[in-house]
Amino acid sequence: MFKVSVMYPNKAGATFDHAYYRDRHMPMVKEKLGAAVASYTVDKGLGGGAPGSPPAFVASCALFVESLEAFQAGMAANGKAIMADVPNYTNIQPQIEITEVVVG
Repeated sequence: MFKVSVMYPNKAGATFDHAYYRDRHMPMVKEKLGAAVASYTVDKGLGGGAPGSPPAFVASCALFVESLEAFQAGMAANGKAIMADVPNYTNIQPQIEITEVVVG
């Protein structure tokens, strides 16, 4: 199993519509990528490690995929549409990381 993490760094002037991301963007991503995505999570940043500190990321999602090839093929076919939706919920450039899940 692999995890594709999409993280939105917290920075001055950042805007993020969590309801849109949760209710519209992520369901659209799942619909477009279909079976390439086994499941996904959506997270809202609340704070950093120290009490009262701001979160490093205002939001993130994790897409769990069995096959990186299937995920990459889905993104090749649908990536433009997915990325075109980003300005509808944020002005933040997302950071993406792909990892292998070793304990689940």
